[in-house]
Amino acid sequence: MRKTFITALLLIFLPASAWAMDEHVAVQSSALKWGLPPPGLPAGAQVAVVAGDPTKDAPYVIRAKLPAFYKIAPHTHPTDENVTVLSGAFHIAMGDKFDTKKGETVKPGGFFIAKTGMQHYGWTTAPTVIQIHGQGPFAINYVNPADDPRNSKSATK
Repeated sequence: MRKTFITALLLIFLPASAWAMDEHVAVQSSALKWGLPPPGLPAGAQVAVVAGDPTKDAPYVIRAKLPAFYKIAPHTHPTDENVTVLSGAFHIAMGDKFDTKKGETVKPGGFFIAKTGMQHYGWTTAPTVIQIHGQGPFAINYVNPADDPRNSKSATK
């Protein structure tokens, strides 16, 4: 059991290039360390790295806990974003204007891909947990710079 725990810790803190192990790895949700989201996401979310390093050019897996009525304005990513809904429901829509009348509700077990450069946005209506995986580095580029939390006055304090 101790070996599995140590292996899980290594996966959380080591880059994906260090994953070359002969045994399987299991990461229990109770072992995840939740923290503040990266600056490009609106306040209110919590994020945990499951595997890899999302800031590097390597595979990564992260989870995000999103509160009810959380909104992510229209944006793109420089790499494909692969998302699985673990609990709650995530509403996803394509386009450059936020409109809750568009899109689709993805329920637990559901999956979606936002391809590189695809303009999309999302929101929740209840607490939701999503898992995102892909090839890093993970980045978010807002269609309208005024929507970017990094450009707000509070982000510069």
